[in-house]
Amino acid sequence: MTKPAATTPSPRTSGATGKAGTATTAVAQSPSVARTPSVARTPSVAQADDVEGTSDQSDDDAEVVDAALLRTVDVERAAATLAGVSRLTRVVRHPGLGLRTGASIWLKCENEQHTRSFKLRGAYNRVAQADPARRARGLVAASAGNHAQGVAYAAAQFGVEATIFVPAGANPVKVARTRRWGARVEHVDGGVEAALAAAGAFAAAGDRLMVHPFDDPAVIAGQGTVGLELLDQVPGLRTVIVGVGGGGLVTGIAAALAARGANVRVVGVQAQNAPAFADSFHAGRPLSVAADTVADGMAVRTPGRLTLALAASLLDDVVTVDEDAFWEAMVLLRRTGGHAVEPAGAAGVAALLRHPDLAQGQTAVVLSGGNLDLATADRVTSLATAATIPAARTR
Repeated sequence: MTKPAATTPSPRTSGATGKAGTATTAVAQSPSVARTPSVARTPSVAQADDVEGTSDQSDDDAEVVDAALLRTVDVERAAATLAGVSRLTRVVRHPGLGLRTGASIWLKCENEQHTRSFKLRGAYNRVAQADPARRARGLVAASAGNHAQGVAYAAAQFGVEATIFVPAGANPVKVARTRRWGARVEHVDGGVEAALAAAGAFAAAGDRLMVHPFDDPAVIAGQGTVGLELLDQVPGLRTVIVGVGGGGLVTGIAAALAARGANVRVVGVQAQNAPAFADSFHAGRPLSVAADTVADGMAVRTPGRLTLALAASLLDDVVTVDEDAFWEAMVLLRRTGGHAVEPAGAAGVAALLRHPDLAQGQTAVVLSGGNLDLATADRVTSLATAATIPAARTR
């Protein structure tokens, strides 16, 4: 496994210190052996609410815990729920990135999904599986914008009210599109975490349905349907590269691949200026880190408990990229295919521009969203027209 940007060992590939101060070791995955859902996870990572862990558990116990954790994420059920709801987005080859990396690169165009983001999948799946009486009392969510649209879309389909809490300064295009679906939007100072706290309090006060943006098994399962589609769309799939905010998409895809017994590497990508998930993954414990990045869709300061626990078992690496890489990736995608992709949605391509050896074999890169604000869209268009990035990066 290639780890060009890792500063500390991955929990899946080397020793990590647990709560009791003992080291747990995971052997790097052999190309000839499919990943299984029973890889021992770092014991210091917080568990899902219904899975208990102990610092002195045996290896066998760890395998049981990991299998139980994975079973909470039912991607096959989510696929059945989303049939006829979510769009089967296209996969297109990118020859230029193939030349740059020496691998076959395929782009999964979730920027062309309904609401222009993969987030519809998880939001709708969670709402569809909820208790009808609670759902009828209204939906509540917190989001930087894309999850907000997914929840608003689901609310419109089920004919219920939705109230969305967004950080002050949220992308105005995402906010406007959320309101267009009929949701009420409330702005909150303090970032995504403050919006989550406000949403949780509002949901509890009225016994409404809280739809978490990433740390919920049904949400993760919905996002994981992207992985099932990739297995069908890219024969011989070997690597998937995915942008990471709270971790719902990357762990959902990894869970889907693991459940199918697929031998596929899964690599997450975060902004260097918002590295909470990457830092937590490599540290083997949850960390809170400042987030200040153009990629608003991944500006999460604290990873999810469930997503981080899944990542410790299922991901091969999480790398970070600089801010310029996002702009270069968006320009490249606009110039070579006309793809309108927001910064977080271009994270996988940004990673290949900085770390081309991440691509191995048939490699899929998820373009996770295309909700650009007007200023970002104008700058991308200007840069693409001016051809300001090196030709080697835009072939």
